[in-house]
Amino acid sequence: MAHDHSHGSQNYGKAFGIGIALNTIYVVVELYYGFMVNSSALVADAAHNASDVFSLILAWAAIKIATKRPSKRYTYGLRKTTILASMINGLIIIAAAGLIAWDAIQKFQNPAEISGNIVMIVAAIGLVVNTGTAFLFWKGSKGDLNIRGAFLHMAADAGVTLGVLLGGLAIKYTGLTWIDPALSLVIVLVILYSAWGLLRDSVKIAIDAVPKNIDIDEVEKFLMDIEGVEEVHDLHIWAMSTTETALSTHLVVPDGHEDQFIYDIREQLHDKFEITHTTLQIEKEFGDKEYKPYQGLE
Repeated sequence: MAHDHSHGSQNYGKAFGIGIALNTIYVVVELYYGFMVNSSALVADAAHNASDVFSLILAWAAIKIATKRPSKRYTYGLRKTTILASMINGLIIIAAAGLIAWDAIQKFQNPAEISGNIVMIVAAIGLVVNTGTAFLFWKGSKGDLNIRGAFLHMAADAGVTLGVLLGGLAIKYTGLTWIDPALSLVIVLVILYSAWGLLRDSVKIAIDAVPKNIDIDEVEKFLMDIEGVEEVHDLHIWAMSTTETALSTHLVVPDGHEDQFIYDIREQLHDKFEITHTTLQIEKEFGDKEYKPYQGLE
């Protein structure tokens, strides 16, 4: 049984469009002035913002793809394309962070004069753009994981950009140009931290690991505690996309139950664990006498 989560998210299509457009324009502006005034911090922040623009595009794409009907060839639809995109995004971000770090190191060895005023002005514009974009997703972040991810990305961007603004202020009043590449390296660490998490989670989802927000032992206990269920075996939980989770299992129910029993279990799995696609096989007993009872997970 599939629950439709797309309607609430689709209401944020305009917010995604505005956020992507504003941040793309700002990335171009920040890169231009970053190269013009030799500011590694602005270039690094632009790369960080660019990665989050791509994350916004992924989140928007996940909403759009979720509405596509499955076909005879792609029986689950194209949901997992968002996982592939996340992996590519993580690899690109890590590569970009390496280039930015190399540039910052070069700036330490060969300091260049930097205009603190321009750094401050560009960062201030970015602070407004990032804060405004985060505000677009603030209301929906409380009830939708996809929207919450977009909100957190933009809120983090606002924090990093504030750091760049303060760095520009420090450069203006102290004349210490090493502050700029130092800030750049700090931003690189922030980028690598988020990129590594993105890549790690994407690989886990790609190989059908249990989503990190679900405790499989708790799910199994929940099923075992249902009146009438004597055994649970062949329990599998995996991510169908970056936003949807599926479950399949066999329940040994000797007395048998009506369809309403199965429907209620599906609804409870959805409400308690946010599992949107559930497949239950009800068994009265093991048909094969040589079948070995399920031994549990390692």
